[in-house]
Amino acid sequence: MSKKEPLCENIAGQGCGLKKIIDIIGGKWKIMILCIIDRDEVVRYGDLKRAVFGITNTMLAQSLKELESDGLVIRKQYDEMPVRVEYSLSKKAKSLIPILLELKKWGEKNLI
Repeated sequence: MSKKEPLCENIAGQGCGLKKIIDIIGGKWKIMILCIIDRDEVVRYGDLKRAVFGITNTMLAQSLKELESDGLVIRKQYDEMPVRVEYSLSKKAKSLIPILLELKKWGEKNLI
């Protein structure tokens, strides 16, 4: 009988991949932000603000900075007046979308 692979060798420890991903996309807003950018491909800040119901400017700006810092969101600023900024998903984030879709399907099957 083969040994079952644990979710984490060191539960919630430094090397735990599950803890790392929860740290990066956990919280109230980040998955919603990723979903909107995935749906629209390229999104401006104001469009995100309107699409994520209830998010404050501070939380949106902070979440976008963290997603960019973690390599999930690409921020492109154009030298125009007024300044135009667009957000898109990185290759890393695009590889995460199928996993989020599976979680969504599981939730629809088991939690609704």
